[in-house]
Amino acid sequence: MSTYKQIQGTAVQNSAGELTGAVEGQLWYNTSNGDFQFNAGALVAAWSTVADMNQAAVLGRSGGGSTTSTIYAGGDESGAPEMRGYSETWNGTTWTEVSDLNTARAQAHGAATSSTAAIAAGGFDNVSPNQGVIAVSESWNGSTWTGITSLNLQRRLGGTSGNQTSALVFSGSISDPSKTVNNESWNGSSWTELNNVNTERDGLRGAGADNTAAVGFGGRQPPGAITAETESWNGTCWTVVNSLNNARWLMAAGGTSTSALSMGGNNPPSILGFTESWNGTCWSEQADMLNPRYYNQGNASSSTSGLFGGGFESTGKVATTEEFGLSGGTQTITTS
Repeated sequence: MSTYKQIQGTAVQNSAGELTGAVEGQLWYNTSNGDFQFNAGALVAAWSTVADMNQAAVLGRSGGGSTTSTIYAGGDESGAPEMRGYSETWNGTTWTEVSDLNTARAQAHGAATSSTAAIAAGGFDNVSPNQGVIAVSESWNGSTWTGITSLNLQRRLGGTSGNQTSALVFSGSISDPSKTVNNESWNGSSWTELNNVNTERDGLRGAGADNTAAVGFGGRQPPGAITAETESWNGTCWTVVNSLNNARWLMAAGGTSTSALSMGGNNPPSILGFTESWNGTCWSEQADMLNPRYYNQGNASSSTSGLFGGGFESTGKVATTEEFGLSGGTQTITTS
Protein backbone atom coordinates (compact mmCIF):
# COMPACT_ATOMS: atom_id res chain seq x y z
CA MET A 1 0.00 0.00 0.00
CA SER A 2 1.33 3.43 -0.97
CA THR A 3 1.94 6.00 1.74
CA TYR A 4 0.74 9.60 1.69
CA LYS A 5 4.36 10.71 1.10
CA GLN A 6 4.74 8.35 -1.86
CA ILE A 7 1.53 9.69 -3.43
CA GLN A 8 1.97 13.40 -2.64
CA GLY A 9 5.75 13.62 -2.57
CA THR A 10 5.79 15.03 0.97
CA ALA A 11 4.95 13.83 4.47
CA VAL A 12 1.95 15.04 6.45
CA GLN A 13 2.94 18.26 8.19
CA ASN A 14 2.06 19.30 11.72
CA SER A 15 0.46 22.70 12.26
CA ALA A 16 -0.90 24.48 15.33
CA GLY A 17 -4.14 25.41 13.55
CA GLU A 18 -4.74 25.80 9.83
CA LEU A 19 -1.71 25.14 7.64
CA THR A 20 -0.59 28.40 6.03
CA GLY A 21 -0.18 28.08 2.28
CA ALA A 22 -1.92 24.69 2.03
CA VAL A 23 -2.92 23.86 -1.55
CA GLU A 24 -6.13 22.15 -2.61
CA GLY A 25 -6.07 18.50 -1.51
CA GLN A 26 -3.22 18.95 0.97
CA LEU A 27 -3.51 17.12 4.31
CA TRP A 28 -2.05 18.19 7.68
CA TYR A 29 -2.29 17.31 11.35
CA ASN A 30 -3.71 20.09 13.54
CA THR A 31 -1.79 19.79 16.81
CA SER A 32 -4.11 22.28 18.54
CA ASN A 33 -7.20 20.08 18.35
CA GLY A 34 -5.74 16.68 17.46
CA ASP A 35 -7.50 16.42 14.06
CA PHE A 36 -6.36 15.64 10.55
CA GLN A 37 -7.52 18.40 8.20
CA PHE A 38 -7.27 19.12 4.49
CA ASN A 39 -7.81 21.94 2.01
CA ALA A 40 -10.98 21.19 0.03
CA GLY A 41 -10.54 24.12 -2.35
CA ALA A 42 -12.16 27.52 -2.60
CA LEU A 43 -15.28 28.19 -0.54
CA VAL A 44 -18.47 27.87 -2.61
CA ALA A 45 -21.89 29.08 -1.44
CA ALA A 46 -24.88 27.02 -2.53
CA TRP A 47 -28.48 26.04 -1.74
CA SER A 48 -29.69 22.44 -1.56
CA THR A 49 -33.11 20.83 -1.13
CA VAL A 50 -33.75 19.00 2.15
CA ALA A 51 -36.81 17.34 3.69
CA ASP A 52 -40.22 18.98 3.26
CA MET A 53 -42.19 20.44 6.14
CA ASN A 54 -45.31 18.53 7.17
CA GLN A 55 -47.58 21.54 6.60
CA ALA A 56 -47.49 23.90 3.64
CA ALA A 57 -48.17 26.86 5.91
CA VAL A 58 -47.47 30.45 4.99
CA LEU A 59 -47.37 33.63 7.07
CA GLY A 60 -45.70 31.79 9.95
CA ARG A 61 -42.46 32.81 11.59
CA SER A 62 -39.37 31.01 12.71
CA GLY A 63 -38.54 30.69 16.34
CA GLY A 64 -34.88 30.96 15.35
CA GLY A 65 -32.15 28.48 16.21
CA SER A 66 -29.70 26.93 13.76
CA THR A 67 -29.80 24.82 10.61
CA THR A 68 -29.63 21.70 12.80
CA SER A 69 -32.05 22.66 15.59
CA THR A 70 -34.96 25.05 15.15
CA ILE A 71 -38.72 25.45 15.59
CA TYR A 72 -41.24 27.07 13.24
CA ALA A 73 -44.68 28.02 14.55
CA GLY A 74 -47.97 29.45 13.36
CA GLY A 75 -49.28 30.38 9.94
CA ASP A 76 -52.22 30.06 7.57
CA GLU A 77 -52.26 26.62 6.01
CA SER A 78 -55.52 26.54 4.10
CA GLY A 79 -56.03 30.04 2.78
CA ALA A 80 -59.20 30.27 4.90
CA PRO A 81 -59.58 33.14 7.40
CA GLU A 82 -58.55 30.93 10.31
CA MET A 83 -54.98 31.11 11.50
CA ARG A 84 -53.07 27.99 12.57
CA GLY A 85 -51.08 27.08 15.66
CA TYR A 86 -48.91 24.50 13.90
CA SER A 87 -45.44 23.95 15.33
CA GLU A 88 -42.69 21.89 13.74
CA THR A 89 -39.15 21.22 14.91
CA TRP A 90 -36.15 20.54 12.68
CA ASN A 91 -33.23 18.35 13.75
CA GLY A 92 -31.03 18.85 10.72
CA THR A 93 -32.65 15.98 8.83
CA THR A 94 -36.42 15.89 9.31
CA TRP A 95 -39.38 18.00 10.44
CA THR A 96 -41.53 16.75 13.34
CA GLU A 97 -44.93 18.11 14.32
CA VAL A 98 -45.10 19.08 17.99
CA SER A 99 -47.62 20.80 20.27
CA ASP A 100 -49.52 23.71 18.74
CA LEU A 101 -49.38 27.30 19.93
CA ASN A 102 -52.15 28.09 22.43
CA THR A 103 -53.16 31.10 20.33
CA ALA A 104 -53.25 30.31 16.62
CA ARG A 105 -51.67 33.14 14.69
CA ALA A 106 -49.62 34.22 11.72
CA GLN A 107 -47.07 36.99 11.18
CA ALA A 108 -45.76 36.64 14.75
CA HIS A 109 -42.27 37.31 16.12
CA GLY A 110 -40.07 34.38 17.13
CA ALA A 111 -36.78 34.13 18.98
CA ALA A 112 -34.83 31.01 19.98
CA THR A 113 -31.48 29.28 20.15
CA SER A 114 -32.70 25.74 19.41
CA SER A 115 -35.77 23.54 18.93
CA THR A 116 -36.26 23.31 22.72
CA ALA A 117 -36.32 26.96 23.82
CA ALA A 118 -38.24 29.71 22.03
CA ILE A 119 -40.78 32.51 22.32
CA ALA A 120 -43.54 33.68 19.96
CA ALA A 121 -44.88 37.21 20.45
CA GLY A 122 -47.67 39.19 18.84
CA GLY A 123 -48.93 38.51 15.35
CA PHE A 124 -52.31 38.27 13.67
CA ASP A 125 -55.18 35.98 14.72
CA ASN A 126 -57.88 37.47 12.46
CA VAL A 127 -60.51 37.48 15.26
CA SER A 128 -59.32 39.92 17.93
CA PRO A 129 -60.16 43.64 17.92
CA ASN A 130 -57.79 46.06 16.19
CA GLN A 131 -57.99 44.14 12.89
CA GLY A 132 -56.86 40.93 14.56
CA VAL A 133 -53.43 42.26 15.56
CA ILE A 134 -52.39 40.88 18.97
CA ALA A 135 -49.75 41.27 21.69
CA VAL A 136 -50.13 37.78 23.19
CA SER A 137 -46.80 36.00 23.85
CA GLU A 138 -45.89 32.37 24.54
CA SER A 139 -42.78 30.44 25.59
CA TRP A 140 -41.71 26.98 24.31
CA ASN A 141 -39.82 24.53 26.56
CA GLY A 142 -39.35 21.70 24.10
CA SER A 143 -42.72 20.07 24.73
CA THR A 144 -45.39 22.72 25.37
CA TRP A 145 -46.21 26.38 24.77
CA THR A 146 -47.02 28.47 27.88
CA GLY A 147 -48.48 31.96 28.03
CA ILE A 148 -46.09 34.70 29.22
CA THR A 149 -46.25 38.49 29.56
CA SER A 150 -47.70 40.14 26.46
CA LEU A 151 -45.97 42.81 24.39
CA ASN A 152 -46.72 46.37 25.48
CA LEU A 153 -47.85 47.18 21.94
CA GLN A 154 -49.71 44.77 19.68
CA ARG A 155 -48.12 44.30 16.28
CA ARG A 156 -47.49 41.95 13.37
CA LEU A 157 -44.76 41.66 10.74
CA GLY A 158 -42.14 43.36 12.90
CA GLY A 159 -38.45 42.57 13.18
CA THR A 160 -37.16 40.08 15.76
CA SER A 161 -33.82 39.05 17.21
CA GLY A 162 -32.45 37.22 20.23
CA ASN A 163 -33.40 34.14 22.20
CA GLN A 164 -35.93 32.81 24.73
CA THR A 165 -34.67 35.00 27.59
CA SER A 166 -33.15 38.00 25.80
CA ALA A 167 -34.90 39.30 22.69
CA LEU A 168 -36.08 42.34 20.73
CA VAL A 169 -39.28 43.00 18.79
CA PHE A 170 -39.19 46.20 16.74
CA SER A 171 -41.29 48.16 14.26
CA GLY A 172 -44.13 46.33 12.44
CA SER A 173 -47.79 46.97 11.67
CA ILE A 174 -50.17 47.89 14.49
CA SER A 175 -53.26 48.14 12.25
CA ASP A 176 -53.35 48.38 8.50
CA PRO A 177 -51.98 50.69 7.16
CA SER A 178 -50.43 52.07 10.38
CA LYS A 179 -46.82 51.13 11.14
CA THR A 180 -44.81 51.76 14.31
CA VAL A 181 -41.23 52.65 15.26
CA ASN A 182 -41.71 51.08 18.71
CA ASN A 183 -38.91 48.84 20.03
CA GLU A 184 -39.35 46.39 22.92
CA SER A 185 -36.81 44.29 24.84
CA TRP A 186 -37.53 40.94 26.55
CA ASN A 187 -35.52 39.85 29.61
CA GLY A 188 -37.16 36.48 30.21
CA SER A 189 -40.02 37.82 32.31
CA SER A 190 -41.20 41.19 30.94
CA TRP A 191 -41.15 43.51 27.93
CA THR A 192 -39.63 47.00 28.22
CA GLU A 193 -39.93 49.81 25.68
CA LEU A 194 -36.57 51.20 24.57
CA ASN A 195 -35.40 53.74 21.98
CA ASN A 196 -37.31 53.52 18.72
CA VAL A 197 -36.05 52.52 15.30
CA ASN A 198 -35.47 55.40 12.89
CA THR A 199 -37.84 54.27 10.14
CA GLU A 200 -41.29 52.74 10.61
CA ARG A 201 -42.01 49.71 8.42
CA ASP A 202 -43.44 46.22 8.42
CA GLY A 203 -42.29 43.01 6.79
CA LEU A 204 -38.71 43.74 7.87
CA ARG A 205 -36.43 41.11 9.35
CA GLY A 206 -33.85 41.09 12.12
CA ALA A 207 -30.78 39.23 13.36
CA GLY A 208 -29.03 39.20 16.72
CA ALA A 209 -28.00 36.82 19.48
CA ASP A 210 -29.70 38.77 22.30
CA ASN A 211 -31.31 42.11 23.17
CA THR A 212 -28.04 44.07 23.32
CA ALA A 213 -26.99 43.92 19.65
CA ALA A 214 -29.04 43.47 16.49
CA VAL A 215 -29.64 44.54 12.90
CA GLY A 216 -33.01 45.18 11.25
CA PHE A 217 -33.35 45.35 7.47
CA GLY A 218 -35.70 45.57 4.52
CA GLY A 219 -39.45 45.94 4.84
CA ARG A 220 -42.30 48.10 3.58
CA GLN A 221 -42.45 51.79 4.47
CA PRO A 222 -45.60 53.93 4.30
CA PRO A 223 -47.39 54.27 1.96
CA GLY A 224 -46.07 51.02 0.49
CA ALA A 225 -42.48 51.51 -0.70
CA ILE A 226 -40.24 48.44 -0.38
CA THR A 227 -36.94 49.39 1.21
CA ALA A 228 -33.38 48.07 1.54
CA GLU A 229 -32.61 50.20 4.60
CA THR A 230 -30.63 48.56 7.42
CA GLU A 231 -30.37 49.74 11.03
CA SER A 232 -27.98 48.56 13.74
CA TRP A 233 -28.83 48.33 17.48
CA ASN A 234 -26.07 48.67 20.10
CA GLY A 235 -28.21 48.12 23.19
CA THR A 236 -29.06 51.83 23.46
CA CYS A 237 -29.99 53.25 20.07
CA TRP A 238 -30.55 52.42 16.40
CA THR A 239 -28.21 53.74 13.70
CA VAL A 240 -28.74 53.62 9.93
CA VAL A 241 -25.96 51.59 8.29
CA ASN A 242 -25.27 50.14 4.81
CA SER A 243 -28.40 48.98 3.00
CA LEU A 244 -29.20 45.62 1.43
CA ASN A 245 -28.21 45.37 -2.22
CA ASN A 246 -31.77 44.37 -3.10
CA ALA A 247 -34.83 46.07 -1.59
CA ARG A 248 -37.41 43.53 -0.36
CA TRP A 249 -39.80 42.56 2.38
CA LEU A 250 -41.17 39.30 3.85
CA MET A 251 -37.86 37.47 3.46
CA ALA A 252 -36.28 34.91 5.78
CA ALA A 253 -33.33 35.91 7.94
CA GLY A 254 -31.23 35.17 10.99
CA GLY A 255 -27.79 35.22 12.52
CA THR A 256 -26.04 37.75 14.73
CA SER A 257 -25.50 41.51 14.56
CA THR A 258 -22.17 40.91 12.79
CA SER A 259 -22.86 37.72 10.80
CA ALA A 260 -26.31 37.30 9.25
CA LEU A 261 -28.26 36.21 6.18
CA SER A 262 -31.21 37.67 4.30
CA MET A 263 -32.94 35.07 2.08
CA GLY A 264 -35.63 35.35 -0.57
CA GLY A 265 -38.38 37.95 -0.24
CA ASN A 266 -40.75 40.00 -2.34
CA ASN A 267 -40.69 43.31 -4.20
CA PRO A 268 -44.01 43.36 -6.08
CA PRO A 269 -44.60 41.97 -8.55
CA SER A 270 -41.40 39.93 -8.23
CA ILE A 271 -40.81 36.94 -5.96
CA LEU A 272 -37.10 36.96 -5.17
CA GLY A 273 -34.46 34.33 -4.56
CA PHE A 274 -31.68 36.73 -3.57
CA THR A 275 -29.37 35.73 -0.73
CA GLU A 276 -27.19 38.31 0.99
CA SER A 277 -24.69 37.94 3.83
CA TRP A 278 -23.93 40.61 6.45
CA ASN A 279 -20.47 40.94 8.02
CA GLY A 280 -21.23 43.72 10.49
CA THR A 281 -20.42 46.44 7.96
CA CYS A 282 -21.92 45.64 4.56
CA TRP A 283 -24.10 43.19 2.62
CA SER A 284 -22.66 40.86 -0.05
CA GLU A 285 -24.66 38.90 -2.61
CA GLN A 286 -24.40 35.11 -2.40
CA ALA A 287 -25.87 32.25 -4.42
CA ASP A 288 -29.60 32.63 -5.16
CA MET A 289 -32.16 30.22 -3.75
CA LEU A 290 -33.12 27.28 -5.98
CA ASN A 291 -36.74 28.44 -5.96
CA PRO A 292 -37.54 32.10 -5.23
CA ARG A 293 -40.02 32.44 -2.36
CA TYR A 294 -41.26 34.68 0.42
CA TYR A 295 -43.71 34.99 3.30
CA ASN A 296 -42.77 32.18 5.58
CA GLN A 297 -40.25 30.76 7.90
CA GLY A 298 -36.49 30.79 7.86
CA ASN A 299 -33.50 31.16 10.11
CA ALA A 300 -29.72 31.36 10.10
CA SER A 301 -27.07 30.95 12.77
CA SER A 302 -24.53 33.06 10.87
CA SER A 303 -23.75 34.40 7.40
CA THR A 304 -22.61 30.94 6.27
CA SER A 305 -25.62 28.72 7.04
CA GLY A 306 -29.36 29.21 6.63
CA LEU A 307 -32.71 27.42 6.30
CA PHE A 308 -35.96 28.43 4.56
CA GLY A 309 -39.09 26.27 4.89
CA GLY A 310 -42.46 26.66 3.19
CA GLY A 311 -43.76 29.97 1.89
CA PHE A 312 -45.08 31.29 -1.40
CA GLU A 313 -43.46 30.44 -4.72
CA SER A 314 -44.75 31.30 -8.18
CA THR A 315 -46.86 28.11 -8.07
CA GLY A 316 -48.48 28.96 -4.71
CA LYS A 317 -47.95 27.61 -1.19
CA VAL A 318 -45.21 25.03 -0.70
CA ALA A 319 -43.82 22.81 2.06
CA THR A 320 -40.38 22.45 0.50
CA THR A 321 -37.28 23.38 2.48
CA GLU A 322 -33.94 24.68 1.25
CA GLU A 323 -30.65 24.86 3.14
CA PHE A 324 -27.81 27.30 2.49
CA GLY A 325 -24.19 26.51 3.24
CA LEU A 326 -20.58 26.75 2.20
CA SER A 327 -18.49 23.91 0.80
CA GLY A 328 -14.73 23.78 0.36
CA GLY A 329 -12.19 25.49 2.58
CA THR A 330 -10.62 23.66 5.50
CA GLN A 331 -12.31 20.34 6.26
CA THR A 332 -11.78 18.02 9.23
CA ILE A 333 -11.50 14.27 8.74
CA THR A 334 -13.84 12.39 11.05
CA THR A 335 -14.24 8.70 11.79
CA SER A 336 -17.30 6.78 12.93
